[in-house]
Amino acid sequence: MRHTIFKASPIQSMAMSRSSNTSQVITCKAAVIWGVGEELKVEEIQVDPPNSSEVRVKMLYASICHTDISRAHGFPFPLFPRVLGHEGVGVVESIGDKVNGLKEGDVVIPTFIAQCQECENCTSQDTNLCPKFPIIRNGLMPDNTSRMSIRGHNLYHVFTCSTWSEYMVIDSKYTAKINPTIPLPYASFLSCGFSTGFGAAWKEAKVKEGSTVAVLGLGAVGLGAIEGARMQGAATIIGVDKNSKRREKGQAFGMTHFINPDEFDEPISQLVKDLTGGIGVDYCFECSGAAPLVNEALQSTKMGRGKAMVIGSGHETVTIDFLPLLTGRTLKGSIFGGLTIKSDLPYLLDNCKNKEFHLDELLTHEVSLQDIGKAFDMLKQPDCVKVVVKIH
Repeated sequence: MRHTIFKASPIQSMAMSRSSNTSQVITCKAAVIWGVGEELKVEEIQVDPPNSSEVRVKMLYASICHTDISRAHGFPFPLFPRVLGHEGVGVVESIGDKVNGLKEGDVVIPTFIAQCQECENCTSQDTNLCPKFPIIRNGLMPDNTSRMSIRGHNLYHVFTCSTWSEYMVIDSKYTAKINPTIPLPYASFLSCGFSTGFGAAWKEAKVKEGSTVAVLGLGAVGLGAIEGARMQGAATIIGVDKNSKRREKGQAFGMTHFINPDEFDEPISQLVKDLTGGIGVDYCFECSGAAPLVNEALQSTKMGRGKAMVIGSGHETVTIDFLPLLTGRTLKGSIFGGLTIKSDLPYLLDNCKNKEFHLDELLTHEVSLQDIGKAFDMLKQPDCVKVVVKIH
């Protein structure tokens, strides 16, 4: 049952609102976490003006990703105090003097990768990891400073941004301008989770028409992988999740078969093979981040030609059996589904604008910024897929 109602027209008027004084520090509300195991506290913070290559963004909506939860638990580094959030959408409130391609009033989403279009990686089209503009994991801006503070303490960001705040600063190279006619709560999903799954099927694996696919974990990432496999023309799409309420969600995105592994004694790989004549699938996407499932994903694929893609965010050591690799299967990791923000993300944005994605099926719960502390409990509910945080 959906708990969210939103209207597009007020969002459009908000998207054009601007600050009367964009050169000053802004005092605003943000969700701050002070340490591992501590609860989020909505407090007043200070947000600096943008530096020359940066933009300050008035956040409209944010969403919650598994990566934010892992950062709250101190992975990979316990960086506190911190303002979490890397999925979201907002309007540019002010810009630095060397920013190109953006202006005040533009609607943008944050990205955690960038694309210089000049280096060996960017020109090869073989990877979306740009060494010139790398993924930032130290909770600071590219110049190793913070744009947020609270009572004299610097606040750490997530990647290059912090979307659980009324205002944030982000380097313009890590943003994507979007069409404001896209339903903005849905647009926030394209910052990470859904795009990661979709890109893995569409861009990385290049799922072939008529092929067989298994998706392990039916959160936003997994449902994105199902959507990508469906749009690529996969004939069989098997969804695997311990939450049986995800069956209906998976079917809405194009899933043809569903497995709840808790209902069987056999391993997932055997259950997948049972649905594919004993040979396994052409492609298997591991979307949960659970270490044991990486090996299960590999063993779920066809001997000699199967491809297993690891796209879930995990932090445990993974043990891989030799035999599936020695018999010709491929195991590959992927970040952000292999998507580049200049070459590939516009395709996703166009599909979102044209309502070719089932993003309305992702949005199940909504909270205000003031009540964001309730969101973690909502995520534990069986019917919850994505929680959207209404900022303004």
